[in-house]
Amino acid sequence: MLVYERDGFSVSTVMAGGLRLDGGAMFGVVPKPLWERRIPADDRNRIPLAMRCLLIETGDQTLLVDSGLGNKEEEKFRSIYGVDNEGSPTRLEDELRTLEVEPEDVDMVLCTHLHFDHAGGATLREADGTIRPSFPNATYLIRRGEWDFAHRDNERIQASYLRHNMDPLLEAGVVEFLEEDTEVVPGVRMVRTPGHTPHHQSVLIEHGDTTLFYLADLVPTRAHVPLPWIMGYDVEPLVTLEAKREWLTRAAREGWVLVFEHDPEVAYGWAGPGGERGGCELVSPAQDPVRDSSRIT
Repeated sequence: MLVYERDGFSVSTVMAGGLRLDGGAMFGVVPKPLWERRIPADDRNRIPLAMRCLLIETGDQTLLVDSGLGNKEEEKFRSIYGVDNEGSPTRLEDELRTLEVEPEDVDMVLCTHLHFDHAGGATLREADGTIRPSFPNATYLIRRGEWDFAHRDNERIQASYLRHNMDPLLEAGVVEFLEEDTEVVPGVRMVRTPGHTPHHQSVLIEHGDTTLFYLADLVPTRAHVPLPWIMGYDVEPLVTLEAKREWLTRAAREGWVLVFEHDPEVAYGWAGPGGERGGCELVSPAQDPVRDSSRIT
């Protein structure tokens, strides 16, 4: 779905499929009677979520932000998490081809963080069981602190970080570690937005008079735009709160376009002024349902 295009620079959302996660975990301390009005749960208390990646084409470089879940997980895993990303080899690659982009064309993969639903598609399992980078000519940009955190032997976080999504990249020599906020190409900056994980990143895109902000798990869906609506998955929820206040207040003040990775219906919308304590409201949301590939143009 084309979000922005001007002077040979374009930004498109690319659907990598869908999954279902526990609604209570997705909304933390927010009571179910409130969150279920916004995203209804199924009979297993799971809510539908998109895996909506971002394609940035500058004319000289092709950048992919996040990579969905990939093809490496067994049927039990896929059933638990309601994964729907079938394709050749996954829906992500199929959707890229509708934009006339082959995996070999991607120059950089920007990893917001390394949870399985964001970085699983970074590597590919071949028919013989070998695992290789999914985008063979790409450099994978990963925050050094996120890599180190993902490799901690910690029971609270280890289920979200799967080594076969990450380690083959380092073995292949395709990882570039970022130590701080970095402009990876002119107008595209990876910025630390901590809380969900200590070194979580979002992507800030500035071109002409337009600013787009790919939120990743800082604000996974439009339902999480209110400042206190924070996931139970966040390891530092009070840090998330202040990161949201800082970035969403600025987005509202400057009229940014907010792009949602996980919202099952809305791909993006404009940030408008929020409440007296900061934050923002979403204006003119653009629909892009997780199961509707016909809108990817």
